[in-house]
Amino acid sequence: IGASNRRYAHIGDIIVVVIKETVLNTPLERSKVIIAIIVRTRKELKRDNGMII
Repeated sequence: IGASNRRYAHIGDIIVVVIKETVLNTPLERSKVIIAIIVRTRKELKRDNGMII
């Protein structure tokens, strides 16, 4: 949220999202703006110590 010039989000980043579709019986509504955290990505993350997540 704080960085204004970043193009991509990574694991652990907090982002602003809009709900496009929901599952029945959930408290979320369509077209609602919420804050979310990136938990999982398609591309693996390589840390400085060599570990790959």
